[in-house]
Amino acid sequence: MLGMTSITIRQSNEADARILQRLADLDSARPLEGPALIGELGERAVAAVSIDGRRAVADPFERTEHVVGLLRRTALGLRAA
Repeated sequence: MLGMTSITIRQSNEADARILQRLADLDSARPLEGPALIGELGERAVAAVSIDGRRAVADPFERTEHVVGLLRRTALGLRAA
């Protein structure tokens, strides 16, 4: 349950390289390559999904399944547009 925490979805840019690396490190995964969507709870990035929706990295210390789902659906919508 999210409670009152807002979710922000935004496209990554070059300045987000450290955020994407941190999420990959926390998730014990390779960093995402190319454009990605970043999901933030409040002001904290907790997950990211590649624009093609195939790969995701997320903070394992947060409940992020709902954020990853939203990011994947948003990526699918962007590809369909």
